[in-house]
Amino acid sequence: MLVRRLARPLLGSMFVLGGLDEARNPHEKRPAAVGVVQFLREKTAVSVPDDTATVVRIDGIVKLVAGIALSLGRAPRLAAAVLSASLVPTTLAAHSFWKIDDEGDRALQKQEFFKNASMLGGLLLAAVDTEGKPSVAWRTRRAARRLSRNVSHAAESTSESAERVARKTRKALPV
Repeated sequence: MLVRRLARPLLGSMFVLGGLDEARNPHEKRPAAVGVVQFLREKTAVSVPDDTATVVRIDGIVKLVAGIALSLGRAPRLAAAVLSASLVPTTLAAHSFWKIDDEGDRALQKQEFFKNASMLGGLLLAAVDTEGKPSVAWRTRRAARRLSRNVSHAAESTSESAERVARKTRKALPV
């Protein structure tokens, strides 16, 4: 569909550019990421590299690759889900407007925060978009119903065949 062919590259472009910048210049984004990296180390079982710049670089590479995949329509649902998972901590770290006292900076960070929230909404839609095809869960349930119906028919057919063989055998045997 034309809309998907236009929307995916538009949505992915921000992540391609941002991911490339993060991968090339992780030290610029490092101060904002310190809190997220510290949280991940303390509160989760995730193994996180000691150097925050390395974490920023990895996040940038993930965004770059997933952004390219989304833009090209290669595994778009997976790419959108990965970008969603990456966008949440990035947004919380880089645009925590509630911590800023200066009204001008606060307004700018608030705008960036809600821009990212809007991008997250688009990514979530892309992550669940089945392109008009039934979902895997629906196809699995349908296949299970078909299999059940086929097994029932096979059992009935086998039962009828067994009855016919039994009748013929009774007729053929002297009593």
